[in-house]
Amino acid sequence: METTVSKQPTVPRTQLGKTGVLLVNLGTPDSPSVPDVRKYLREFLMDGRVIDIPFIPRFLLVNGIIAPFRAPKSAKVYKEVWTENGSPLKYYGEVVERELQKTLGDAYVVKLAMRYQSPSLDAGLTAFQRLGLTDIIVIPFFPQYASATTGSVYEKVMDIVKSWQIIPRIEFVNSFLDHPKFIEGFVQLGRKHMAAYDYEHFIFSYHGLPERQIRKGDITGQVCRLGDCCSSLHAMNQYCYRAQCFETTRRLVRDLGIPEGSYTTCFQSRLGNDPWIKPYTEDTIKELAKKGVKSVLAFSPAFVADCLETTIEVGEEYKELFEEHGGEHWQLVESLNDSPIWIETLADLVKSKTVVS
Repeated sequence: METTVSKQPTVPRTQLGKTGVLLVNLGTPDSPSVPDVRKYLREFLMDGRVIDIPFIPRFLLVNGIIAPFRAPKSAKVYKEVWTENGSPLKYYGEVVERELQKTLGDAYVVKLAMRYQSPSLDAGLTAFQRLGLTDIIVIPFFPQYASATTGSVYEKVMDIVKSWQIIPRIEFVNSFLDHPKFIEGFVQLGRKHMAAYDYEHFIFSYHGLPERQIRKGDITGQVCRLGDCCSSLHAMNQYCYRAQCFETTRRLVRDLGIPEGSYTTCFQSRLGNDPWIKPYTEDTIKELAKKGVKSVLAFSPAFVADCLETTIEVGEEYKELFEEHGGEHWQLVESLNDSPIWIETLADLVKSKTVVS
């Protein structure tokens, strides 16, 4: 009697038992052309966690005003930051993907994805699904948690996998602002510049958010005052983006040995007329220059790879603003990019989320 043998799934034996590691950064246009920048802006700004207003007014705002008018201006700036390797944010992500794969070894499959544009989250997760991976670790490249960044990655990942017949075990890295190697990476970069010049003041500039998004995160309605409530990180504000930024600064200042009164935490990249979290970096720069401060070393510890917000906004535009108001020496501290200590940080984060069988 002939026995019928059912076909087994065509999952390569070498992939069984491996863990998928999805590295997720914000995203970048496919090119600095106006159509590609417009496409990127539309996808990015139509995210309800980025512009948190109802769909119809958001659609009209993004597609009727922001994308059409901002795309040509943004395309010019993207051309400035573009390199022979393309977008630096994507290029460094690809290098980190390769280096982390080497570091972790054959027990892992490492993929880079972008929250917006390519390589997409859908493509990365589908690749893991086809390999039959049942353990996935997602690492958003945002040191401090915010609904508009890390929260958006969470939502998109869950939206993709919810239709899968078999939903894998998924671990998310919520934030890593307190990881010793992440802090040490920026400390090493800061010391290099501090050894070359005697700076009077130090700015720690983080990406801004509308105040309403910070208040929404305070479900008690009793903690957030957008002021001295961020003077320490504790159980009640541990997921507050602004509080996490101030905590990042405190850790960097401590390890760099920067004296009290010689540094400022501030926030950049405002959009629209609604109030954003303060103090604003632009106002801080003007005030410092007016007080006679002549030299500033600027950190951007909300970004792990060089991009528009670091290279152009902090490195060039704020430098011009500082000099325009009387400042003389402005220096940007580069991002972690593809540095060995950044690869070590990621490897630690992966291993801390890995299930030991």
